[in-house]
Amino acid sequence: MSTNWPEQIFSEFKALGVKQVAYVPDAGHAKLIRMCDEDPEIHSVSLTTEEEGIAQLGGAWIGGQRGVLLIQSSGVGNCINMLSLQHETRMPLFMIVTMRGEWGEFNPWQVAMGKSTQAVLEDSGVHVYRADSPEEVHPNIAAGARFAYQTGRMVAVLIAQRVIGTKNFNK
Repeated sequence: MSTNWPEQIFSEFKALGVKQVAYVPDAGHAKLIRMCDEDPEIHSVSLTTEEEGIAQLGGAWIGGQRGVLLIQSSGVGNCINMLSLQHETRMPLFMIVTMRGEWGEFNPWQVAMGKSTQAVLEDSGVHVYRADSPEEVHPNIAAGARFAYQTGRMVAVLIAQRVIGTKNFNK
């Protein structure tokens, strides 16, 4: 399994001129979050809850900056009402969602939202790109971000659990 996809995403952030990254701490995003936290050109903010990031990135866009929201699939449900902000204002929203409740999941509480994440996002007006292998991550990030920023649409790139690996708290 390739593990350099976080570096590819970070490189794409730099190429796109991303200046703000909002995130809820997540092991699947941990390496990418560290890189963003350490970069003095990126303002990264740890959120209390996922929907705060939607408002933050709307404000970033109004202020002339591009941003990205990093969340886990279990947090998508927290965002549904807030997605109406970007939907009605046509401000772009770019999200990268690490999936849970899929391949090799050990936690039954993750399964329900993991199974419905893509459908919930699409039903909410979000364009969904999915990376099921490490090789698909970078092209989906590049295409999804450009689509969001250039068309003023909401886009989520889902990174499959097979790519990020499984967690096991029993070890």
